[in-house]
Amino acid sequence: MALILGKEYCKVDSNGRFKFPIALKRQLETEDGRFVIRQSIYAECLELWTYASFREEVEKLQEKLNPYRREDRELLRKLTEGNIIELDSNDRLLVPAEQKALVAKAKEVVLQSTGKFIELWDRSTYDKMNTTGGDFAKRAEELLGQTTAEE
Repeated sequence: MALILGKEYCKVDSNGRFKFPIALKRQLETEDGRFVIRQSIYAECLELWTYASFREEVEKLQEKLNPYRREDRELLRKLTEGNIIELDSNDRLLVPAEQKALVAKAKEVVLQSTGKFIELWDRSTYDKMNTTGGDFAKRAEELLGQTTAEE
């Protein structure tokens, strides 16, 4: 699985496509050029995974969840609800129709890596989230600020 780092801004054309940034493309291990795009369960954005990384994620979910428990099956269904997409010959991505609502009116999108996958945001939603997201330094200190001497 590739480690993906970076944040990129991309213009969206009239057909809803955007050019995938070369800086991100170089980091990805997409042996067959396929991606999986799905709706985030945590935010108003889409998640873009390499096909190989998404396959690994689904395999982990299948190991942890029992398909004979209704709650597990519903969770598995929601977490695997995505579409396979590919870069076209000009390195552009087209967001599938059923997921396009999040970026339909966008003239610009933000691709924000999370290390494991890339979040795809409408620029205005991303900017608003970044200004109203809270005190990140305080949250980081609370969650990560323990030293080994204190533990």
